[in-house]
Amino acid sequence: MSTENMPSRPGWFAAFRNWISIAGGVIMLAALFSFLLLFAMDLMAHFSNPYLGLLTYLLSPAVGAFGLILAVAGAALERRREPTAGLVTAVKIDFTSRKDRKILGIFILSALAFIMLSAIGSYQTYHVTESVEFCGETCHTVMKPENVAYHNGSHARVACVECHIGAGTTWFVKSKLSGSYQLYAVLVNKYSRPIPTPVKNLRPAQGTCEQCHWPSKFVGNLDRTFYYFLNDASNTPYSVRLLLKVGGADPTHGPVGGIHWHMSVANKIEYFASDESRQKIPYVRMTDAQGVVTEFRAGKFTNTVSQANLRRMDCIDCHNRPAHRFATPVDAVNLALEIGKIDRGLPWIKTNAVWALAQPYTNTDQALAAINRTLAGRYPGDARIEGTIAAVDDIYTNNFFPEMNTDWRAHPGNLGHKDWPGCFRCHDGEHKTADGKRIIKANDCATCHIILAQGTGAQLLDLSATGKKFIHPGDEIPDGYLCSDCHNGGP
Repeated sequence: MSTENMPSRPGWFAAFRNWISIAGGVIMLAALFSFLLLFAMDLMAHFSNPYLGLLTYLLSPAVGAFGLILAVAGAALERRREPTAGLVTAVKIDFTSRKDRKILGIFILSALAFIMLSAIGSYQTYHVTESVEFCGETCHTVMKPENVAYHNGSHARVACVECHIGAGTTWFVKSKLSGSYQLYAVLVNKYSRPIPTPVKNLRPAQGTCEQCHWPSKFVGNLDRTFYYFLNDASNTPYSVRLLLKVGGADPTHGPVGGIHWHMSVANKIEYFASDESRQKIPYVRMTDAQGVVTEFRAGKFTNTVSQANLRRMDCIDCHNRPAHRFATPVDAVNLALEIGKIDRGLPWIKTNAVWALAQPYTNTDQALAAINRTLAGRYPGDARIEGTIAAVDDIYTNNFFPEMNTDWRAHPGNLGHKDWPGCFRCHDGEHKTADGKRIIKANDCATCHIILAQGTGAQLLDLSATGKKFIHPGDEIPDGYLCSDCHNGGP
């Protein structure tokens, strides 16, 4: 490269002929290339990824703006430079010079390499931000419980953004605003432990769940077998095989009824919850296909409820832990006993394992040490306890997170009614209209189930198509009691 002596200060156009401005121009070109690539991916993506939006509409323009500032700054410095004897210095390329041509070639190749690396980096960054690992592991301590539960759940192959954001501009913007506060809360250590639920600004299920699941097509009954073990010395097995009356919600595909009646296209169910966790529902309003409104109130609830305080029922009101479910100690130990991970030949092992899991611990290491010490101490010299301890440790690390105060107690599950009120939040027999009409009482098992068989061994082969009366092992259930009045998932 050489210099050319010019008799006066350069104009603005000529002033950009300096290395600082040229570098700024290369950065601008790289940013533009990255923006166009990311913009094309954003247009073609099935779901709006908020992190892709940040890269496309915030980071790329910011880098371009930096390049522009650099270019203008270089030109301004060039114009402000004091001329020597009325002359200033500007970059000039002498194409007749082999040295200049070589330097120019190196510069062009370097600029192209920089632009290509920017594009590749943008593309790879997009895939990183789209990944479940980014959502679940970037804020490791905060999101660890949800991330572990997600990988153990039935939605482990569904990306986080597909449920938490979905498609569309409106929810894309909302996710940006919500994410900004969450980032601030993590940085200043002001986040809740556990993460509060339900998520108040979660998108309605029609925009997420129903992209894969279609309530109108749910018809018929589902055959399910639930395996339990009693709290006795023999860990006696007791199973219940039943049909769940899932039913349908669209009369064009079958009779409307069953559990999915609540999602019928002809009905609108709204409710008011008096607590943050939506476990206490004193008011329910139903609007049928003809527009007739029926109000149900529980107990002495006579308050006037405004429309702003009503929530329209959707999938998440029952399926409230679809991807982040923390198993109760009882359910987890029952499953481990059924599949042989815990040796049912160990006397009282169900009771002891559940008790050890449910104790208060301050951190995971302390918990595992205490569990191992407790179980080993109760079965001294028994070689079978080693595999059982490993299984109980596995249950703990997958469902208990004391650092975040998170386990089954922190997040009630509304799908069912065994350990939490669930269905009985409304179907408790106490909700009624002004003239005494009640919501169907669901603690009559036959309302939603057909019990085909129950018990153990040969009893499970005695099937009844019309259904059996539920036999509670041990004591009979007092009239008016709900399952959750005694069962709580723990010891």
